[in-house]
Amino acid sequence: MSGAPLRCLVYTAVVLLVSACGNPPSEQDVPAFSSPIDALTVDGGAKGFARAETVREFVFPEDHGPHPEFLTEWWYFTGNLISAEGRRFGIQWTIFRRALAPEPDPETPDTPEPQSAWATRQLYMGHMALTDVESERHLAAERFARGAAGLAGAEIRPFRVWLEDWSATSEGDGLWPLTLTSGASTKAGDFRVELMLETEKPMVLQGDRGLSQKHEGGASYYYAFTRIGARGHIELDGRRFEVEGQVWFDREWSTSTLDSEQSGWDWFSLQLSDGRELMFYQLRQSDGSPHPMSAGSLIDVDGKKIHIPLDQAELEVLDRWRSPKGGSVYPSRWRLRIPEHGLDLEVIPVLEDQELEIAFRYWEGAVDVDGTADGRAVQGRGYVELVGYLPSET
Repeated sequence: MSGAPLRCLVYTAVVLLVSACGNPPSEQDVPAFSSPIDALTVDGGAKGFARAETVREFVFPEDHGPHPEFLTEWWYFTGNLISAEGRRFGIQWTIFRRALAPEPDPETPDTPEPQSAWATRQLYMGHMALTDVESERHLAAERFARGAAGLAGAEIRPFRVWLEDWSATSEGDGLWPLTLTSGASTKAGDFRVELMLETEKPMVLQGDRGLSQKHEGGASYYYAFTRIGARGHIELDGRRFEVEGQVWFDREWSTSTLDSEQSGWDWFSLQLSDGRELMFYQLRQSDGSPHPMSAGSLIDVDGKKIHIPLDQAELEVLDRWRSPKGGSVYPSRWRLRIPEHGLDLEVIPVLEDQELEIAFRYWEGAVDVDGTADGRAVQGRGYVELVGYLPSET
């Protein structure tokens, strides 16, 4: 989508969400977004926000909750589920928070009080997608809401993040067990998901003790739960499927993460049959080459994290898929090798078309893994996210 129409789209959405009794923001105040890269991670309007610059101590349960002093953050769940009848599903559930302005300084005595219950400095966006392998369908939905009037928000005790009736909710002061609920009507069908989640491994601090560097001047705070047991049900086409499986939870916040020379990323989260997990992201530069700060982590059976720098990973694209909807050409099958740790994996989408056709077009979907670990057969399942692939001219 070209810059001008998308500028209009985002400007309209922001005006509808944040203008109440006062004047709406001028067009000059609203940045032009051309993808989730711009919408969620660029520096536009970042003055007055905190930045992820140094290693910090994480404090829980507080860090499960919102960080309004930073420009953006997300609560990101992906998983593979199977019904009692053997029907396979992939699930993506994400809520993003995007600040519209810095929070007022509590030590400033003359900070004006909000004039309306609808007034807010926070915008929430939700993405929800369901991959139904049997029917070869990928259903995706999107929502926006202001962080006011109970429409959307995040709380700590008990933990809750929600956008209308999409919610992730726990009880007490801990994060687990966690109940994940959502439902949507899409062009491809209606669906609803309710899952009870319980982590099977300890939390992982990604990057350097939770500081994930994306380029010399940009980083995020990033932790994950890489293997979570899931039980619950999916309602689809008037049928109810009891399901169970594995979920991955990523938690990240920042004020900037990509620079002007980085055009997108390929992100892999893989749960292997030998009890290990592998996260790897390749940041793409404008010429298509991997950025030197691309990296990953291998999580051992006991939860120990091993850092994987770019020079220890080999990512080869084996196939590509052209979207019939937008014309973007995405990688569609990969060979991912980590020779130092004996991994040689083929990553295969369960469906080629798992593109989200929403305000921001990108590909995110369930994958299978087949390969070897130290010469022994290993399988797995996971999710891949592909962002920043523009329509091909050929």
